[in-house]
Amino acid sequence: MNTLTTYLVIAAVLFCLGLLGILQRRNLVGMLISLELMLNGANLNFMAFNRFLAPEPAVGQIIALIVMGLAAAEAAIGLSIIFALFRRMHSINVERAQELRG
Repeated sequence: MNTLTTYLVIAAVLFCLGLLGILQRRNLVGMLISLELMLNGANLNFMAFNRFLAPEPAVGQIIALIVMGLAAAEAAIGLSIIFALFRRMHSINVERAQELRG
């Protein structure tokens, strides 16, 4: 049952759960975790297409490693912004972050 369709369905479910989490959550940490889910769904797509369609075996793995590195950097920067926002506003709610505009 290891077909390309199986991997693509699982990746689509991960991506959709992440998108739903971003649209539903008002907590910045929850939104950051949902974004990580979306990136993991994209990584699974890269790995699945690499396994089933690519003649060069390492291309999808290299792209997935690059995306994982970018996700780690995004998480570090995102958490530092969330910590700074919490120190200033005493909340990590998205509506409170809107007050910083101006």
